[in-house]
Amino acid sequence: MKSINPDDFKVIGKIDLSSIPTNLFNGHSDDEKEEKLDKVQVKLSEIQDVMYAHNRYGVLICLQGMDTSGKDSLIREVFQEFNSRGVVVHSFKTPNASELEHDYLWRHYLVLPEKGKFTVFNRSHYENVLVTRVHPEYIMNENLPGIETVADITPQFWENRMEQINNFEKHITQNGTIMMKFYLHMSKEEQRQRLLRRLEEREHNWKFSTGDLKERDRWDDYMHYYEEAISKTSSEYAPWYVIPADDKEMARYIVGKIIWEEMQKHTDIKEPEMDEKVRENIQMYKDMLKK
Repeated sequence: MKSINPDDFKVIGKIDLSSIPTNLFNGHSDDEKEEKLDKVQVKLSEIQDVMYAHNRYGVLICLQGMDTSGKDSLIREVFQEFNSRGVVVHSFKTPNASELEHDYLWRHYLVLPEKGKFTVFNRSHYENVLVTRVHPEYIMNENLPGIETVADITPQFWENRMEQINNFEKHITQNGTIMMKFYLHMSKEEQRQRLLRRLEEREHNWKFSTGDLKERDRWDDYMHYYEEAISKTSSEYAPWYVIPADDKEMARYIVGKIIWEEMQKHTDIKEPEMDEKVRENIQMYKDMLKK
């Protein structure tokens, strides 16, 4: 299997999603992909254990993608070996009444990762420049100064919002949050097949929503806004990675491997040394416990 180089998936500058494959690797068995992922799962859990003891960094993983792109199953598989205390997942739905009484980033600040832990945003603050651009009427719920009608939402409004997101990410990464953002790049045809399976397989019927079909009708709009948001907010401190997602198993492995590779760059993350005074008296403590 071809080795994974994070730079092959990292976004630098403007992107055109239509030119990026949704399925890169073919011919690998499910067993081979599962074996690779198993190894990455263990490595990631070991990193988190050390990071917990080090207690200087938190890690924020943002997952974005169209409906059925595999976000939920990716979270389940990639972080399977983690100690339950070491990873927290937040899924962001439509803002509730309390959240709408604050600015749109407020609810995301509240659940940023603690030091020593991983946090996964299943959908994220990027919904505020994605779904709200496809449905700008949602902005009216925010009751913003100067926005009386949808016509008041100008292109500059969205430019300002993306600049605010960049500033938010710069702030948290300068204060100890390691951040990686993944877009699960699935083809429209693959989504059609997955939605059909939800209808055809009884155990998956509950996953189907007519809303998925309505959003699917706006596919081209979503692709355009994803391209713009990803291009304008991928940075060295908070990079975007576009992950081929037609093959769920391979997508999970790629994401896991990228996280592991990027964490290796933080060479200061180490288990703390035992206090020197404790070390000097270690035999005494052993003797005390043997009594």
